[in-house]
Amino acid sequence: MTKVITRFPPSPTGFFHIGSARTALFNYLFARKENGEFVLRFEDTDKERSKNEYEKDILEGLSWLGLSYDNTPVRQSERTALYTAAIGKLLASGNAYEAEEAKNGSGKVIRFKNPNTTISFEDIVRGAVSFDTTDLGDFVVAKNSMEPLYHLAVVVDDADMHITHVIRGEDHISNTPRQILLIEALGYARPIYAHIPLILATNKSKLSKRTGTVSINEYRNEGFLPDALINYIALLGWNPGNDQEIFPHDELIRAFSLGKIQKGGAVFDKEKLTWMNREYLKNLSDDDFLAYLAPSHKYPKETFARILPLVRERISTRREFEALIEEGEYEYFFTPPISISGGLLWKNASEEDTKARLNKVSGILREIPEEKFTAEHIKNTLWEFAESEGRGEVLWPFRVALSGKNKSADPFTIASVLGKQETLTRITNACEVL
Repeated sequence: MTKVITRFPPSPTGFFHIGSARTALFNYLFARKENGEFVLRFEDTDKERSKNEYEKDILEGLSWLGLSYDNTPVRQSERTALYTAAIGKLLASGNAYEAEEAKNGSGKVIRFKNPNTTISFEDIVRGAVSFDTTDLGDFVVAKNSMEPLYHLAVVVDDADMHITHVIRGEDHISNTPRQILLIEALGYARPIYAHIPLILATNKSKLSKRTGTVSINEYRNEGFLPDALINYIALLGWNPGNDQEIFPHDELIRAFSLGKIQKGGAVFDKEKLTWMNREYLKNLSDDDFLAYLAPSHKYPKETFARILPLVRERISTRREFEALIEEGEYEYFFTPPISISGGLLWKNASEEDTKARLNKVSGILREIPEEKFTAEHIKNTLWEFAESEGRGEVLWPFRVALSGKNKSADPFTIASVLGKQETLTRITNACEVL
């Protein structure tokens, strides 16, 4: 076989979505696995719906996902001469003819003269497939001698770009007999086909904006990592034949094969994607995690780095972190409580006893050197007193004095982040409330 060449041919008539990304990924993985080429082609012959903003979105999405292509992107709108030559060849050979006038008055449409035969091909995913082409009739392949329609343009492009494998969604399988008829009439080599299953929503309908988020950009904005998204969509309709779920990029290329693509539709489960994103976040260094969260907050980096372990254990996406920020989840680390309810401070004990215990806590903490003011050392130093008085009676008001909240991180962690002086100041303020 000649060198493997696959293609991703999006129409720039909408934003880059999950289904297109999965198609691009399978073409990319197969080409890389076979040391072949992966090429990009924009099918932009729909002049009314094709827009530069959609093309830009697709290019940015491919770049963000790390799906590099091996050519300067090709646009059908710039290849009219190729299609005109193909139309002329079909007319000259008698495989096509000028028929009725086009509705827009641009000339006569070009119809393919259907030989009414049975077309059979071996699909890598579907197996043997046969179509009786009689029902197709003499189908239109061009609006006129200068403007090809989809089927003809695709066939000409694939031949000109030496595409060896056409890997696309199963919704294209009905297009294949028309395209094979044109391939044979033009004397081109037939590519190998692999029609991959559709991506379904949880209700088993075709995934769409109505049934869930489908735009790649939306997942990017939510804070999903590109490697996590690639890993997840690779498993939509394909599996390695074992229970492995996490695949680093190079390992995914090595493991991928068209023969292990499933026939049944693949259900998109955002919860599973979120779980996978969390697994990838766990592998980020603290510096990378700080950079990942940086666009979503304005807290001082040095202080925020000290609460990073608390954040890491809570979130699976940056959007979840942003929700916590909006709720003021970590505000007490950076801003002292404006007002504290006395009742919240003393809980089950009396006001006088609570104040006495807080003063005792303050006195114990004053004896801890600055360099030892860590969560572990603070806990060890206070624990004997807390046990003697009742842990709840000591630790509850200590925590509330620092955070001003009914729920927060433990007081030892908060104190270690705030530092000795700020901790003592907040305890003093709480005593003044009492």
